Amino acid sequence: MAIPLKNIIHEKIKEVNSLTDVELYKSLTKDGMIITEDKFNKLLLDLEILGLIKVAWITKEARRIEIVTIKEEIDIVDEQNQEMMEKDYEASFPGFEK
Repeated sequence: MAIPLKNIIHEKIKEVNSLTDVELYKSLTKDGMIITEDKFNKLLLDLEILGLIKVAWITKEARRIEIVTIKEEIDIVDEQNQEMMEKDYEASFPGFEK
């Protein structure tokens, strides 16, 4: 079963964190994946819509492609609730003192 081009492109971008579209296209060509410019642009657009990459123009003919890192926010209320549940659970055992 062949790996979809989207996954291959995403992995290549993830390896270096950011690169230009020309560098990415050359890397794909070097690995033997010849794709049309239209298909390449469509794949980049799909990955950007999915929120996996960010594409920005740096010159008239070059684009910077960056991987999107998702920072997980910690909810303080959820964290406090979790601590209380753990304390209540531990306190439910007879003879347990902390």
